[in-house]
Amino acid sequence: MNWMNRFIATTLPAVPKPIVRFFSKKYIAGNTINDAVRTIKNLQEQGCIATVDVLGENIKNLREADKTVHEYLRVLDRIEQEQLNCNVSIKLTQFGLVLDKNRCYENVHKIVESVKTKNNFLRVDMEDSECTTSTLEIFSRFAQEYPENVGIVIQAYLRRSMNDISVLLENVPKLNVRLCKGIYVEPRQIAFKDPAIINYNFMALLEKLFEGGAYVGIATHDERLVWHSQELIRKMKIPHSRYEYQMLLGVDEELRQSIVANGHRLRVYVPYGQKWYAYSLRRLKENPQIAGYVLRGMLHR
Repeated sequence: MNWMNRFIATTLPAVPKPIVRFFSKKYIAGNTINDAVRTIKNLQEQGCIATVDVLGENIKNLREADKTVHEYLRVLDRIEQEQLNCNVSIKLTQFGLVLDKNRCYENVHKIVESVKTKNNFLRVDMEDSECTTSTLEIFSRFAQEYPENVGIVIQAYLRRSMNDISVLLENVPKLNVRLCKGIYVEPRQIAFKDPAIINYNFMALLEKLFEGGAYVGIATHDERLVWHSQELIRKMKIPHSRYEYQMLLGVDEELRQSIVANGHRLRVYVPYGQKWYAYSLRRLKENPQIAGYVLRGMLHR
């Protein structure tokens, strides 16, 4: 099936947009904030919580960053108005990280202030390795001032991640981490390539975070990691208040239901926005396994 996944992912850019939309609609809430709200309410009925992502990283100018700030403020207002069990996730390149780091910080500061006022939470997503150091620097600044309201993402396939976690545990109060495998295509000197090693490192990082007292979002669709993480939680006697599971919208819903049924908190990543096409192509290119999920979903309609 791996060759089929790669084939779908690499040929999709040549496919007409309506067909790409058909492939991706299960994984994207829609174009508007109203679409996201409907999706979140549906997830809540299934016993899940959510985080919202407004699509559109790697902006070309700072005017786009201003629009992003405005949209996220609207999202936070709607979450409060609708009383949704939901927080927000952001990518710093969408706020101007590679254009002007200071402006990026100022832009995100507006979001964090709103998050604090509304007693909500903001997750700073991790992007490709060229952004890792800058992302950690900006997150750490916010974490000192807003320890209850901000969290970061750590990618298990990066060779630097164990050291990054050690530094964060030492310097960030009330550390909150989403731990995932990582999907960006990186050179071997930066990232592990063997899936088994990535899984080993994932579990080593998870144990380190639990030992250090962090709250962890265990972000995976790999049932092996779900099983191993639950065994670790049991052995270390980690209370439910110290972790949650996290999954992408529309991916392996059967596993998602199983995790919820077993009494674990589970948060679903809900992306929406006009830039769904670029997001769809990037997701499939960087993680061809998702193409397999899509194909199986289509065959079972």
